[in-house]
Amino acid sequence: MAQLLLRAYDEVPDGTQCHRKTYITTLLGALVGAIGSAYSVALNPADTHLEAVARAGRYTFTAAAVGAMFGLATCASAQVRQKPDDPLNYFIGGCAGGLTLGARAHSYGTAAAGCVCMGTAATLFKIGKLEGWEYFGSPKV
Repeated sequence: MAQLLLRAYDEVPDGTQCHRKTYITTLLGALVGAIGSAYSVALNPADTHLEAVARAGRYTFTAAAVGAMFGLATCASAQVRQKPDDPLNYFIGGCAGGLTLGARAHSYGTAAAGCVCMGTAATLFKIGKLEGWEYFGSPKV
């Protein structure tokens, strides 16, 4: 599922079809959040079913919001700056996602750390994609 979404994200050039790219990053974020919430509920069981559903929703919707902010900020930055393949667009998108986490946590420190960490990770991802880095090398037998 994630591979399919990443392939669909790469099919659309950066800076075009912002609604589609934002939709894809929102789905990726929701998928990651759902997996994280499943682990959270399984490894730290809730006292009631309602608490488990609330925790799962909180993690899933927060991750989906981070994905949406990343997709929207990255695409809008590429359009405004008129530099679609610039890694700075991905830093801006990652920073927006980190700021979303900080807003959710009501913490300036979380926002600053999230901005730097997620922005750097997104920038390295884009640079790696541009330069043809292998994220998972093929096994050598």
